[in-house]
Amino acid sequence: AFQTDITRVFTFPLGKEQTNRAFPEIGVPEANHGISHHQNDPIKLEKMAKVNTYHITLTSYLLEKLKATPDGDGNLLDHSMILYGSGMSESDQHSRINIPTLLAGGLCGTVEGNRHIQEKKETPFSNLLVSIANKYDCEIDKFGISTGKVAI
Repeated sequence: AFQTDITRVFTFPLGKEQTNRAFPEIGVPEANHGISHHQNDPIKLEKMAKVNTYHITLTSYLLEKLKATPDGDGNLLDHSMILYGSGMSESDQHSRINIPTLLAGGLCGTVEGNRHIQEKKETPFSNLLVSIANKYDCEIDKFGISTGKVAI
């Protein structure tokens, strides 16, 4: 759809937070949700790491495909913004503090890349969503519990 310019917006969930999906193809035959409540059990943590590695490998594949696809004066990754992440940072505690998030793509030169941005500990994730909306010329100052913007 991106390559043929049918759309420039899509959502691709790799799984919902409370999924009971197992991943036997990567050596994790148990339900993912049960493993996510790991209680610092090294075996469950290792299995979570396998699932997370699998998911980021799929995301990397998507990013490489976008980068390899010509689009105007660049490629699809140059002209896109891809948000990858989770609804929580620590599944065992259901913590929504410091959610690790990857923002990839240049959005036609409007997003500076090759940076690591770490916001203050209690910064709402919705601050990032306000900033993303602004990049798409949707001039909003507040979304949900946002308290400001993130410099992207």
